[in-house]
Amino acid sequence: MTKRAEIHPQSYARTVFAALGGVVEIGAVNHTGTWDLADVSVGDFLAPRGEAVARVMAAVRTIGRFDDAVMAIADELGYLREHPVEAPWLLLWSAGITWDPESPEDLAYLEDPRVVRRMCRMGADLQLANLLDALTTAGIVRDACELVDDSGRNTPENVFRMWRVARLPDVLRPDSGAPEWGKAGYRAYDAELERSLAPG
Repeated sequence: MTKRAEIHPQSYARTVFAALGGVVEIGAVNHTGTWDLADVSVGDFLAPRGEAVARVMAAVRTIGRFDDAVMAIADELGYLREHPVEAPWLLLWSAGITWDPESPEDLAYLEDPRVVRRMCRMGADLQLANLLDALTTAGIVRDACELVDDSGRNTPENVFRMWRVARLPDVLRPDSGAPEWGKAGYRAYDAELERSLAPG
């Protein structure tokens, strides 16, 4: 029997909090309605959303079985307090899709509101899928969807569908190298998420 490597709770927590940080930063930018980074205030965005953030953090603690020391990583990373949101971070949250390899030295084009809005849309999709993947649960995603964009564009059902197409093919294809017990677990998880998030 092959022994599976243990994942240290702090490494796992950083993955979760990074995705949540992306959700918060993108939500703060979307909230401006201008997509001008000079207008962004993470603190102002989070202030009226304290209950949603508290629910998300409580779910993270419960699902991850994180103790106080691990939860303190969220404070250490600083995503949940006032900080500048910069275009290179939005590029990161959106997986670099808008990066122009012909101008690697001049990233000023990333601050164009049209580019910012595009990065936010892609980044919201990707970071919500990452959050779902990291937490492997549905309840927290509803609150996270509200945080990232309260227009209704992002829904748990859509996040589930994006997660399914972004993650499952690599795991379930015949040559993936994933063990059969792992594939079976992902199939069962996919079925359960579909029942709860995309019924009918």
